[in-house]
Amino acid sequence: MKTIAKEELINFHYSKKEVLSEPIEITKRNMDLQRAMLLGNIAHGKVKITFLDFQHNLFLVETTIWAATEEIVCLKGNLFIPKNAIIQID
Repeated sequence: MKTIAKEELINFHYSKKEVLSEPIEITKRNMDLQRAMLLGNIAHGKVKITFLDFQHNLFLVETTIWAATEEIVCLKGNLFIPKNAIIQID
């Protein structure tokens, strides 16, 4: 796993496929995203996001989550990660 700066996300290409295979994993990711959004909006706290790019390389970025929709996660600095590319939020 490679740790990157959030500014590097602008150059990433993501898979169109869902990276999680189990519905319970997807539910957990959604719950973790909701908590991370609250942390980001109330306390400006950062979280660690583990995700895959389109070649299935594993990356970690530490950033603030501002919002999450059904398809994307909006990060500080007007950056985005598709929700389906995220494996875990710590």
